[in-house]
Amino acid sequence: MANTTIIGAIADALRVAMRRDERVMILGEDVGVNGGVFRATEGLQEEFGEARVMDTPLAESAIIGASVGLAVNGMIPIAEIQFLAFVYPAYEQLVSHVARIRMRSQGRFTVPLVVRAPYGGGIRAPELHCDSPEVIFAHTPGLKVVVPSTPYDAKGLLLAAIADPDPVLFLEPMHIYRSFREEVPEEYYTVPIGKARLAQSGTDCSLFAWGAMLQVAMQGADMVRKTHGVSVEVIDLRTLSPLDRMAIRDSVLKTGRAVVLHEAPRNAGLGAEIVATINDLALDALMAPVIRVTGYDTPYPLFALEDVYVPDAARVAQGIMQAMNYEIGARL
Repeated sequence: MANTTIIGAIADALRVAMRRDERVMILGEDVGVNGGVFRATEGLQEEFGEARVMDTPLAESAIIGASVGLAVNGMIPIAEIQFLAFVYPAYEQLVSHVARIRMRSQGRFTVPLVVRAPYGGGIRAPELHCDSPEVIFAHTPGLKVVVPSTPYDAKGLLLAAIADPDPVLFLEPMHIYRSFREEVPEEYYTVPIGKARLAQSGTDCSLFAWGAMLQVAMQGADMVRKTHGVSVEVIDLRTLSPLDRMAIRDSVLKTGRAVVLHEAPRNAGLGAEIVATINDLALDALMAPVIRVTGYDTPYPLFALEDVYVPDAARVAQGIMQAMNYEIGARL
């Protein structure tokens, strides 16, 4: 076992995968000589050579386009996009080619591609560095979208993504890259894609979150436990596409109330899909409307307003108590 951070677990997963299978390769901006903008690939070019850890031009469409060709011809590319909002020039490649080749070829070809991308706020970065556009890709059939929130899950989910025959967008919450450590096995293991994790059991309200917001969810849940005696069940979704709809259903059937937390804008965010899932599968159990605690419907702000934009524990606690205090017939 190794006591490591999320970024350390990701680096270890890359090294383990490359040692296990010579088809695995990494390409992206500054991933080789510099070891990546967050040093996730540090030392890998020295160990595996320039042919397997390849620095590319600053051209996201070329990175993803080249990865498609590599993947359908037998390689297992891992493409790093420095920040998720930098991927927009490659959006056409992702939705028109990466996500469609299995269906277009009637299963003759698959795209075993992993696209790694740091995302989310809280790091005092300029515009386009802190966006959370995960729902755009969760809305794209043919793409799997995975977001770890712990070092153990980061390594296991990344290794599962690399082993997957279909494309996986692996989103890394950079705000918590180095914020805490936990014990992670040094050997190869996987965490199943498409399965949520019970982060904390509870009886009064279900709280759904992912990525960096998982820690905020736990803080908000602890706040209402101490102040109001409310027992909150916290579910770490881990995979945004495909959603673990049965885990969502089972938790709401147990508690009868639900809150969804994400830092992306509220309008058409993934929270709306989770609300729809609850309506489909657990409507009769609800004792209150599902509450969403989210970012605002504005572009991600610059430094001075960042702490206002990103949901914090106090806003989460307020959302939980809004669900707890709802009375039938009252207007929210």
